[in-house]
Amino acid sequence: MRVVLAEDQFLLREGLVRLLEAFGHEVVAAATTGPETLDALCRHRPDIGVVDVRMPPGNTDDGLRAALAARTEVPGLPILVLSQHVEQLYARELLADGAGGVGYLLKDRVFDGDEFFDSLERVAAGGTALDPTVVAKLLERPGSTSGLATLTERERELLALMAEGLSNAAIARTLHLSEGAVSKYTTSTFDKLGLATDRSTNRRVLAVIAYLDDAGRS
Repeated sequence: MRVVLAEDQFLLREGLVRLLEAFGHEVVAAATTGPETLDALCRHRPDIGVVDVRMPPGNTDDGLRAALAARTEVPGLPILVLSQHVEQLYARELLADGAGGVGYLLKDRVFDGDEFFDSLERVAAGGTALDPTVVAKLLERPGSTSGLATLTERERELLALMAEGLSNAAIARTLHLSEGAVSKYTTSTFDKLGLATDRSTNRRVLAVIAYLDDAGRS
């Protein structure tokens, strides 16, 4: 894959470049500021952008803002955001357009090569990949007051795993269910959330957005 990497910390940036290249990916640009990130993403239109949230010049959420702006210019551009801390708002903003092709991982995940590249490939293919720590943080909240309150505990478990980006097959293995059972739970979850069958939208992404929006209100 062609990758644009955006990371201002020299050692981590160089380490990621070497890691990506060692696994056969091409780093077409390595940006160190928010403006450089936006320019590189729009100019190279990579298979995926791997972007640090906090970057110069503001050192707040400049990387995230650049990634969101790039997705406005290049709709559906796959973006995998890296962060030091859990910020639920970042995950919601990334998913807001409902297009998929987004991920949010804590930087610690980079040191787990299998997990990092699994997330990279999932996002590049148009899926989602939310860090399990982010999902766990969402689950700490009190009971829901939205339509999600109608979901059974099993359906909520499934939705949490869906938020991490797991496929039906992976969810089946995790919950020790058949893929047929997972498919039925997925369908019932979508129905309860009012997500009608529509090939033009990604219902998995919309379900995750509902999950995150509910977390933000509680």
